[in-house]
Order: sequence, then structure tokens, then C-alpha cells
Amino acid sequence: MVDEIVNRVVETAQDPTPGYELPLLLFAGFRSLVDALHRRLAEEGHPDVRPAHGFAMQAVGATGASASEIGRRLGVSKQAAGKTVDRLERLGYLRREPDPSDARARVVVLTDRGLDCLRRSAVIFDDLRAEWGRTLGADRLERLEGDLRAVTRGQDVRLDAQAWFDR
Repeated sequence: MVDEIVNRVVETAQDPTPGYELPLLLFAGFRSLVDALHRRLAEEGHPDVRPAHGFAMQAVGATGASASEIGRRLGVSKQAAGKTVDRLERLGYLRREPDPSDARARVVVLTDRGLDCLRRSAVIFDDLRAEWGRTLGADRLERLEGDLRAVTRGQDVRLDAQAWFDR
């Protein structure tokens, strides 16, 4: 039994394109885009923003959200979302306001600084996509994006990667 398991690992390692390489390459591509984004954001006045912050600001949305709603959108607990909101509030990207529909509740909204960060992120991602297009060729990049859409069709984009490590 042990030999079979070891041999499967060895055989996989000798394959020209082992299966484990695909998720690593996809993650490396994701990471290179996000790291480049954050280098540019730092240069453009947002040195304190981290990847999780961008996801949280996206979860707040244009009209705001409660901490519970942010947690649900991110796939994290209300407490974890609250910690991120606290940090982003201290950094000036979010603020809490009274909820107009419930006097007892508060809603989290983006500040002008938060909106600026998201706008800059969108422009930077467009620039990075154009760089990939120059490297791969525009047609090839469009095919890659189409292929990724095809294999992920019907799946929600889940942002709770940290949950992989917390379980």
C-alpha cells in the first residue's frame, strides 16, 4: 500500500505537466497581478492597503453594508469583518453611519479615500491586463479568460481563501 502511494507521487512528478502545477500557476498569476496592483497603489498614495482590504471595500459596495453583510459577502464571520472594517476606518477608507432604515444599526460606507483607491485599482487592473495582453497576445489572453470562465461557470467567486488555512 505504501509503495503504491509513493509510486503515484513519483509518477506524477515525472509527468511533463503534473496536475498540481495548474493551481500553482493560477495562484502565481493571481499573486503577480495583486502584488503589482499594490506596488502601484502605494506609489499613488495608498501604501497601507492590503489585498484583504480591497476585497472588503468591494464587499461594502456603492451603497454601503452592515458588518454582518460584509462578513457574509466575504465568507468570514461578523467579528472578522468587523476587525477589517475597524482597520479600514482607522486608515480613512471606510466610515460608519447611522442606518437610515434602522436607528439602532450602523452601515459601513466608503469614504472619498476608499472610492479613490477602488477607482485607481480599476485603472491599474486595466493596465495590468493590457501588459498581459502584450506578453501573451490579445487573442491568447481573451481565450485564456474565456477558458477560465468556462471551467468556473456557475460558481460564485469566493473571497474567503483565509478559511482554507483556519480549518
